[in-house]
Amino acid sequence: MRLRAVLLDAFGTLVALEPPAPRLRAEMRRTLGVEVSAEAAESAFQAEIAFYLEHHLEGADEHSLDELRDRCADVIAHALGLEPRAAPGVRVALLASLRFSAHSDAAPALGALRAGGLRLVVASNWDCSLPQVLEDARLGQLVDGVISSATVGAAKPDPAVFEAALAAAGASAEEAVHVGDSLLHDVEGARAAGVRGVLLDRGGEAGGGGAETIVSLSELPSLLLEDP
Repeated sequence: MRLRAVLLDAFGTLVALEPPAPRLRAEMRRTLGVEVSAEAAESAFQAEIAFYLEHHLEGADEHSLDELRDRCADVIAHALGLEPRAAPGVRVALLASLRFSAHSDAAPALGALRAGGLRLVVASNWDCSLPQVLEDARLGQLVDGVISSATVGAAKPDPAVFEAALAAAGASAEEAVHVGDSLLHDVEGARAAGVRGVLLDRGGEAGGGGAETIVSLSELPSLLLEDP
């Protein structure tokens, strides 16, 4: 059956998080007048990331995302030993520290796939802010749809995420491929939904577990587009 759609993970596949700890230190100094060591900032962010990953499904809409961000700020404040009253300022510093940029191979690959007539839908474990993240990374105009796990109410590898992405793409499972950097969440999750899974192993160290593997998104057009 002819390929009609490509589903893509976001974090680690299309976008990367710029190092947040240095920005957190600068923002804490600017916002609260608090000096934070590099080690403390890194440790606080690791705690926040762990909390976010566990609770990201709770950021399903603007209101619930606002509450989730407050709780994430509380985690940072606690990790830094700050009083609860500092949390609003910590939230400002936290959000200012989170910047996502597109991988250099993302836009060219998306453009080539789209030019080849394929529908592109991002399907990622993220809160409802994912469309804005992609817009800020200048990738939003290159895809046809965005599905976040929080809006679905389930996280990859749950098939529900892939089913929602297929519906957004207007394609059946047999007409789609999913590309991501996690063997469990992306490849095995896609397979469970009946979708061909391709592992993106940028470092060339994942081993692949027998999965179809690429090391750069630049490989996708030649892999997926049929010769004229």
